[in-house]
Amino acid sequence: MRKIPTEQEDKNRLDEFSPTDFRYAVDDLKPYLTEEAFIRYKVRVESALVKVLAKYKICSKGIAEEISKAANSVIARDVYEEEKRIHHDIRALVNVIRNKVSDKAKPFVHLAATSYDIVDTANSLRFKEATENVLIPDMLKLERVWIDLAVREKNTLQIGRTHGQHAEPITFGFAVSLYVHRWGERIIKLRDTLDNLTGKFSGAVGAYNASSLFFNDPEKLEKDILSELCLKPAEISTQIIPPEPLSDFIHTLVSSFSVLANFSDDMRHLQRSEIAEVGEAFEEEQVGSSTMPQKRNPINFENVKSMWKAFMPRMLTVYMDGISEHQRDLTNSCSQRYLPELLVAFDSSIRRMINVSSRLKVDKKNMLKNFKLNEDKIVAEPLYIILAALGHPDAHEYVRQKTRDSITSGKSLTRIVLSDPALKSYLSKLKPLQKDIISNPSQYTGIAAKKAEKITSFWKKRLIT
Repeated sequence: MRKIPTEQEDKNRLDEFSPTDFRYAVDDLKPYLTEEAFIRYKVRVESALVKVLAKYKICSKGIAEEISKAANSVIARDVYEEEKRIHHDIRALVNVIRNKVSDKAKPFVHLAATSYDIVDTANSLRFKEATENVLIPDMLKLERVWIDLAVREKNTLQIGRTHGQHAEPITFGFAVSLYVHRWGERIIKLRDTLDNLTGKFSGAVGAYNASSLFFNDPEKLEKDILSELCLKPAEISTQIIPPEPLSDFIHTLVSSFSVLANFSDDMRHLQRSEIAEVGEAFEEEQVGSSTMPQKRNPINFENVKSMWKAFMPRMLTVYMDGISEHQRDLTNSCSQRYLPELLVAFDSSIRRMINVSSRLKVDKKNMLKNFKLNEDKIVAEPLYIILAALGHPDAHEYVRQKTRDSITSGKSLTRIVLSDPALKSYLSKLKPLQKDIISNPSQYTGIAAKKAEKITSFWKKRLIT
């Protein structure tokens, strides 16, 4: 459920434009993704720069420490006030830092750096740390919840559905295990994309023009600066880092979001009044409708799908940001500022899904009732396959016609088939298991339970233990 803000948080957030700030904020992501946090990360890059300058004897260790101390005291409000004056965000940050240090230290603030040495590196660093410290742990929590649900319901009979129609029997645990697998793969993929988020310190066009004025090996300088931040340098860059690693990272987030949306859509449909196989837990004082007191709406599942609809299309913007003229233009500057919202929306949805999935009500009686609606017709597939295997020349057409006769007459398909003299020679060859499935279609679940157990065991070993 959504965390209820304090009175002071209400006062601050209700003044914001985006509902992300008030309705869907994730406080654990604030140290990484707010505007204040972004300043903190840019300051970390500036501090790493001056620390390495001191190692290279370009400035003294004392000056490096003075600049780092000053940088760590910078607050976003001061930077944005300066930006209003000079209309440049990074130079505003530099000026605020410079105003806090001695004249001897001033020349070494931001020395040989360009804006996007700072911005791109800070973005890679904060997205990486936010994902490692918040997103992936939350994804793992949801994986545990889904594993537990799949294991618990691995033998729970459910009718499978294709095209919205009853198909063949499965188990509910098998259905959930699909999401266990898809989600597990997304976690692995997301971890992989983090390894490719890089930084840069190669200057205004990426050719190390400024740093080569002082260093024989400017690439080593870049590597040393980024190692202070536990980042690798891009193999080559312009004024900005090549866009593909960030695109891959965001794509993985969005495709993970799609898994949440798909699960939510499935559960939402299973919660329909006429199906009623699952249900969200409902609080004692919760209201489902402003006019219909009886309503218990699937609000959490609908919320997650709605959030996905709002944020999934932003992937197109990320792809468009991959186009930058020559050594760079400014067309990605504004659009990239909205990326933190996507991370917040995604994690907010994960947390919502953890809550609703861990308290999901599974109605086994309704699952059985729905299964029995077409129990007799389910036998059509195994019957056709068995007859074909026994040599019937046109088994599919035969069973199709008998199914039509069953629907028209209201008679049992099984009874019609078993009483047909033309099938006597084939039916006499049935094995006990085949006879049991034809007489009792609830046994026709394949290896659904075993598969649920196999999949959950695999991901539990790979991710949880």
